[in-house]
Order: sequence, then structure tokens, then C-alpha cells
Amino acid sequence: MKAITFQGIETLGVEEVAEPELIEGSDVVVRVAVAGICGSDLHPYFGRETGIDVGTVMGHELVGEVVEVGADVTRWALGDRVVAPFTTCCGACAYCQSGLTARCTRGQLFGWVEAGRGLHGAQAEFVRVPLADSTLVAVPEGLDEAVALMSGDILSTATFGADLAEVGDGDVVAVIGCGPVGLLAVLAAFHRGASAVVAVDRVPSRLETAERFGAVAVSFADSDPRAVVDELTGGRGADAAIEAVGSASASRAAADLLRHGGRIAALGVHTEPTLAISPGEMYDRNFKYAAGRCPARHYMPASLQLAEREAALIETLISHRLPLDQGVEAYRRFAAREPGWNKVVLLPGD
Repeated sequence: MKAITFQGIETLGVEEVAEPELIEGSDVVVRVAVAGICGSDLHPYFGRETGIDVGTVMGHELVGEVVEVGADVTRWALGDRVVAPFTTCCGACAYCQSGLTARCTRGQLFGWVEAGRGLHGAQAEFVRVPLADSTLVAVPEGLDEAVALMSGDILSTATFGADLAEVGDGDVVAVIGCGPVGLLAVLAAFHRGASAVVAVDRVPSRLETAERFGAVAVSFADSDPRAVVDELTGGRGADAAIEAVGSASASRAAADLLRHGGRIAALGVHTEPTLAISPGEMYDRNFKYAAGRCPARHYMPASLQLAEREAALIETLISHRLPLDQGVEAYRRFAAREPGWNKVVLLPGD
């Protein structure tokens, strides 16, 4: 089958690789209809996260059709349309039972093979899904597959972020970073009752999209986000901040916009060795800082309901639908943050 594989830092390939096979009775094989390119994919791409084997099939966002079913699978049948979270989960361990499915004791991350162990990803014609009964979710009838795809990662991550930030009725929320996760965090904050969201970025096209999502869009390149927040809050500062970048400067920006007693939710994947905010500052300003990998499977039922209600708006995030053969070039342009390259989905069947 054809797949996009990791070949080294900033080097990918479209290769012919072996089709996945059932290994455990709990496995299914899915024919991939839609696979996403995610901002998290850029961490191994740029070498910010290391250890991934050369030849690993990339990608952790997928929607597709079940084409093989393991002997122990009871929930799924051939032909079912399914969406997967970015990590598998057993549904039975203490972490899964508490809702922290991203830390399942048997879970694996799609698209990460290290020293020969791990799970190949979804930017391919087929993918093996372990623990299928507890991992996969049915795609609602009539929902665009590319919109459903977002429930498995970025929409659930955005919803998780609004929860971590404890967004409530009437809150003024700052969102740092208007990539797809940040833009969906705007939607999630409003869904939880925010009265206003200030979206901060420097890319004009992203800021324009943030305005369509209802946010007050502010470019930090030529404006003062704190002045905008202060105007909305009488100088108090934002009640909550959702950081969707994963950098020291983004952490600092979130803290600078926050009121005393506010809350920061860090959704960006941070690879820097230290936090840009000191413990003393947190103490002196009485604010909370929360972070962590999203337990996407736990959030997916609610995310899919939100996706159905807001499908038309969410679909506007999809800037490109491309065949798998164009995936390497799509990575390059997405990684370069070229104007107009927002959420990219790949269509392995095209």
C-alpha cells in the first residue's frame, strides 16, 4: 500500500509499504478515507521530538471503513464507518475508567514506532487499530468525514482545553495561537458560556478565521493584546487563557493576559526544558496552570455532537483536501505556515 513515511528531520517520503495485518483478536484493519496532518506531526518532522524510527508511517488522525475484524471484536463489522482518537485505549484500566484515556496502560499513539515497537500511523491506505471495541467511535450518519475526523484529536483537544481552563458563563477568554486547535478552542470556549474570546496570532488569514468564529482577533505583530483584554474586562485581565502553540513565548503571552486568580490551559506540545512562568509568579498571582495530553476518546462523543451542530463552521477550517501523493509537499507548506494553509486532510483513496 501507499503511505507517507518518516525518513529523517524535515524529510518524508511516499512509499510502498506492507499492508497492516491483524495481530491480536481485538484488532481491526481500517481502509482510510480521510487522514489529517496535525500540528503535532511537526514535532518529529522538525526533530523537536526524537526517537521515531525511519520508515514509520506518519499520522494520527483517521476516518475510514472497517475491512478486517479480529476474532474478539464484538462492536464492529465490515463496512462500518469509524473515527479513531489519536491514541488507542482499553476502556478498562484505572486511567480509562477515570476518563484519562490518553494514559491507558495498554494504549499506543498512532504514528510512533521507536526501536521497532509501536503503532504505524494513518497517512496510508490502511491502518491497524488495536483495542478496536474501546478505541473506535462510529461516524454519525450524514456528517462530513473530514469534519468527523477532527473529533479524534483537535476538536476534542479544544474541548479539553476549555475544561482545563474552567471556562464558565460570562468569562472573557484569551486564546493564544489561531491554528486549527486554537480556532476550535474559540468555539469550545463559547460553547461553555464565554462572553468574549480574544484570539491572538500573527498570521492574517488565521486572524480572519478567528473573527468568523466570533472572536476578537488581535495580531501581536502590530497590536497590544493586553489593551484589548483590558478594554473588555475593565483592566482586570482575562479570566482564562488557552495556549495552543507550545512555546515559551506563548506561555508568557498567556500569563501576561491573565487576571489574578485566572486559569491557563496549555494545549501546545512543549519541548523546552523549563516553563516560562515561575512558581513564584503563580503563587503571587494566584493563577492555575494545567496541561496534558488530551484524553480524546473520552471527549469524542461530545465532540461529535458539537461537530454535527457546527459542521458548516468547522468545515471552513479545512483549507486543502489532497491525495496522499501530495502529502509530502503539503507537510512542507503547512510547516512553513504559508498563507492559506490551515487544516490539511489527505484522501488516500484519491
